[in-house]
Formats: sequence, C-alpha cells, structure tokens
Amino acid sequence: MPPAELPLLNDPPPPRRDAARNRDAVLQAALCLVAQEGAAAVTMESVAEAAGVGKGTVFRRFGSRQGLMGEVLNQSEMAWQAEVISGAPPLGPGAPAYDRLLAFGRSRLELNLRHADLIEAASGGTGRSRPAWAFTAIHVRHLLAECGVEGDLPLLADALLASLDTFIVRQQVRDGVAVERIAEAWCDLARRVVGDRAC
Repeated sequence: MPPAELPLLNDPPPPRRDAARNRDAVLQAALCLVAQEGAAAVTMESVAEAAGVGKGTVFRRFGSRQGLMGEVLNQSEMAWQAEVISGAPPLGPGAPAYDRLLAFGRSRLELNLRHADLIEAASGGTGRSRPAWAFTAIHVRHLLAECGVEGDLPLLADALLASLDTFIVRQQVRDGVAVERIAEAWCDLARRVVGDRAC
C-alpha cells in the first residue's frame, strides 16, 4: 500500500459494508414514512420495522430521532438547493436577480409549509435548521447585492427570511391566512427592500 493510502492514527475505521447498507436502508425507510405519514407520526420503532433492522441499529446509525429527522431533512434541502443553484429559472440561474428573489420566496414558503413538522423534528423544536438557514441567508444576500441594494445586507436578508419562518407561516395558515396572500405579502416586502431597482 503506498504511504499516501495509509490511514492516520486518529482516523475512524471505514464503516463495514453491512453497516453502510443498514444506514441506507434506515434512511430510505425514514424518507418513505415521512412522505407517507408526515414526520410527526414517524417513530424510531416504525423506521426500524420498515427498514428490517433492530431499533438499536437505528439509534447507532443516527443517534436520536432528531438526528434521523435531520438526515431526512438534509435530503430534501439538498434537492431544493440544487434547484436554486442550477435549476431552471427563475428559481435557478438565468433570470434577473429580482425575479429570482421573488421565485425564491415563494419556493421557500411552500417548502417550509410542506416540511414544517420535519423541520421542527430535525431542529429539536426550534423550528429552524441552521445549515438550511445559512444557505438561504447567503443566497438572499447574494440576490440583494445583485439587485444593487445597499446597506446592511446580512440583516436585510434576515428580515426577509424572518417572514418565511416555519413557525410564523404555519401559524398564519392555521389562523386562516391563504398561502397566496402570504406569498404576495413577501413579494411586496421584497419589492420595498429592493426599491426602484425592482423595475
């Protein structure tokens, strides 16, 4: 074995093939159960049964229900982020920055409502996935800069994103506010932040 391929002393051993297979089976089972029943109904026991493994295996692979739900959420987030980064316009590249900003808001609103239970389960009840928030904040800051907005872009981006927060929009929907009305209000807010550059 060439020296470059020798493992370092502190490197963890590579996972056994059956361990990797079990992890994939558990994750696929969790993905299917969340899609069919919603995150709130999914337990570690139901995932273990669907994956054909013991409950201990699920805990060994993911640590906790929150850890497992975090991995399920990560799959959804990666797919959505791929659409934002390289998908079709206006959500993806190829459209003016302001059009992308409006498409982003509507898309994120729909995603947050669709995965509200999953986001809550993955975040330990805080209602926010920090990696997902970081990606969205960076993207909104980038689009604001592309629109020529000046000022404190990180805080302006946070202000825009706050109105898409899962807890807020889910409560608005529960109070009878139509999703389209929330989306239109977000677009109005974005228009006010961007100002004349939106034209």
